Amino acid sequence: MNEYITLSLILFTIGAVGVLIRRNAIIVFMCIELMLNATNLAFVTFSRQHGNLDGQVAAFFVMVVAAAEVVVGLSIIVSIYRARRTTSVDDASLLKS
Repeated sequence: MNEYITLSLILFTIGAVGVLIRRNAIIVFMCIELMLNATNLAFVTFSRQHGNLDGQVAAFFVMVVAAAEVVVGLSIIVSIYRARRTTSVDDASLLKS
């Protein structure tokens, strides 16, 4: 069980560092997905460790939210790319004005 939690922690750390460091919206988006999958791995691991299905239900809920996030996030990224011809996160803040 400790190996799964360690793997989950490593994946979440890689995702968090990617979100904080990278400027490309597509890569930031993939790093968020990596963090969500790391969370799912931890949920399923704890669920198996305790012998109940609560963690697996939570993982399924996270997958549903991630699917909705993909639809909305990719549409925003495509609209930013069409308007600015770049997917930089810094240019996305220019949409406020």
